Amino acid sequence: MRSRERYAVATAAPRPYAGFTSRWTTVHGVPLHARIGPADRPGPPVVLVHGLAVSHRYLMPVATLLARRHPVAAVDLPGFGLSGDPGAALGTRALADALGGWLRATGSGPAVLLGNSYGCQVIVDLVVREPAVAVALVLAGPTVDPAARSSVAQALRWLRDVRHEDLRQTGVLARDVRDAGPRRVLATLRHAVADRIEAKLPAVAVPTLVTRGGAEPIVPERWARQATELLPRGELAVLPGAPHNANYSAADALATVTETFLDRALRPSGPG
Repeated sequence: MRSRERYAVATAAPRPYAGFTSRWTTVHGVPLHARIGPADRPGPPVVLVHGLAVSHRYLMPVATLLARRHPVAAVDLPGFGLSGDPGAALGTRALADALGGWLRATGSGPAVLLGNSYGCQVIVDLVVREPAVAVALVLAGPTVDPAARSSVAQALRWLRDVRHEDLRQTGVLARDVRDAGPRRVLATLRHAVADRIEAKLPAVAVPTLVTRGGAEPIVPERWARQATELLPRGELAVLPGAPHNANYSAADALATVTETFLDRALRPSGPG
């Protein structure tokens, strides 16, 4: 997918585009927005979950590619993107509860849950408490590396990652930060740093793919391997030359490894 195409699908909402439409579902009193792809696809449903300062927008390049085979939804968590304002910035557990409420309200589960960055923390928190919502997970660039558990360390790694990202993504991210507001972004960063995903990974029972971009500093190879080893059914895929936001800047590569993983992990068992 070319840079111009990525930008077009990322910035289309709320108007229909590339087979996706916008829908709002009220969960815990807050209208949650999601971009919904065509339903008539043979694969299991895939629900995409964004990181701490972003929204459905930067997920749309990989969402569009996965929608060729799967019913796909990219959800805006409360306070982000085109979703409603819940008031104070929600912590990891509350965001996971909102996602679980959305899955139940829309009948979207059990699904493949694909998160990027802090979105990985949200889906892991949900699945360890409500395992029935997922058939598999894809953790694309899971944070937070325990060796860099501070807001400053995470911000510095993010700054080092920027030069590897698609330049057009800057405009997409600017919209996301505008929608969320700097206070919510900073508060959510603190929630992300406080959340210990490494303590929860051993309780994830479903097949899980961990990915990292080969060029990214936010999820170093050491942490990606550690996270994979903590998972009972974990696999690791490295996307050569890709940055942290592979769902945008390396969408083709992430879609390919995701499809390969799902074809293998969810293959029906034969008799005997």
